[in-house]
Amino acid sequence: MKIPGWISPIVLRDKGILGMNRRNIDYISGYNDRRHFPNVDDKLKTKLIAKKAGVSVPELLMVVRTQREADSIASRLDGIQQFVFKPAHGSGGKGILIVLSRKGDLFVKSNGDTLTLQDLIRHLSDIISGLYSLGGRTDVAIMETLVNFDPIFKDLSYDGVPDIRLIVFRGYPVMGMLRLATKASDGKANLHQGAIGVGLDLAIGESVGAVQYDRPIATHPDSGASLTGISIPHWRTLLLLAARCYEASKLGYLGADLVLDKARGPLLLELNARPGLTIQVANESGLIPRLTKIEALESISTDPEHRVDYSIQHFSKRGKSAELFETI
Repeated sequence: MKIPGWISPIVLRDKGILGMNRRNIDYISGYNDRRHFPNVDDKLKTKLIAKKAGVSVPELLMVVRTQREADSIASRLDGIQQFVFKPAHGSGGKGILIVLSRKGDLFVKSNGDTLTLQDLIRHLSDIISGLYSLGGRTDVAIMETLVNFDPIFKDLSYDGVPDIRLIVFRGYPVMGMLRLATKASDGKANLHQGAIGVGLDLAIGESVGAVQYDRPIATHPDSGASLTGISIPHWRTLLLLAARCYEASKLGYLGADLVLDKARGPLLLELNARPGLTIQVANESGLIPRLTKIEALESISTDPEHRVDYSIQHFSKRGKSAELFETI
């Protein structure tokens, strides 16, 4: 697949590519009532409404709301060896602190660096002050259990938990990709920071292509592991969890970020009301034909199982030559 540096908007339209302006106007503004944005912009609220809707999430260990609570965190950490702190209103992976183990009075991060208790308190202070939050407003720090990712992803992700991004439209999963951390992305699964996006056949959860910095890639740049032939286990369960987020969030167009824990299976990490568009490049397919098909339905099923069945039936790439730019 060749991707030129500049592509005519007319060609992109003909290929069914959803652009940012149309995404913002027709889908985010058109299907997402702003009063429901806090359901996804506040990670603590997302976790609570997801659990109520029967969607599995990493266990919430504590919430640190004030500087006084941050200063006295030592006693609350007794006996806890692994954990993750994140800002409730953070974005782009900023402010997430992962502790893999403890060595005496030190906390060991995923990259092997260590933190003192004062370092940890300082990080919590930064979260509470709003350093990582949307708009710089004061925030709270959420402490969760660490996700121990499924061994199937060994060598596929560098110093970070791989996740699955699913775009959900009116309750129907329409496109998915696996996001893999790299050294360039500092162990985070954010594509704009250098993570890898692996497109997935929505029907069966198998890889159909991979990109880094919007360019095709065949192997992981750090481990050399092949990015072809990847098959995601528990695929239908992942689709079903994402579909249920429609009722939970009350948003018509959203991104659901899920992970596979080796003990607990599929879990929802967070939801996004403004999911990015690189997923189309990773899948070598445009979103518009799939979104249009859902918009043309006479009615929206209230049964997540039925919606998943529909998506599996209509959005498979099996037997299709979907090279996005092959004719350019």
